[in-house]
Amino acid sequence: MKSYRKELWFNVTKRMEFINITPQINTCLRESGIQEGLVLVNAMHITASVLINDDESGLHQDYEEWLEKLAPHEPISQYRHNNTGEDNGDAHLKRQVMGREVVVAITGGKLDFGPWEQIFYGEFDGRRKKRVLVKIIGE
Repeated sequence: MKSYRKELWFNVTKRMEFINITPQINTCLRESGIQEGLVLVNAMHITASVLINDDESGLHQDYEEWLEKLAPHEPISQYRHNNTGEDNGDAHLKRQVMGREVVVAITGGKLDFGPWEQIFYGEFDGRRKKRVLVKIIGE
């Protein structure tokens, strides 16, 4: 069995944003040479997420609005976490809802997706450099 590991780095300028990282994952898959196996893609920061869904701008806007209603950024005093001097208590909650990672099957050297599925990096406390781990195993 072969194994491949790579870190992807992102520096999102907005506080919250969803970025389609499927092209970068496909590049990693080609670099790995693996034809049959699994790819794990996970956010390496507690205020970011990796998820699978449709690449449709209205859906992404819906996510942003829904998450902001669910865990609004302000007032920052509403989160005990922010008593540490940070202002990202909401980002931790948003990450918990959206998830840490995804695992996708690899079949015939391609991501084995359903219709419309794409992989996204979700950022909830941007404006600094963060990373995503890509780990591919298989033959």
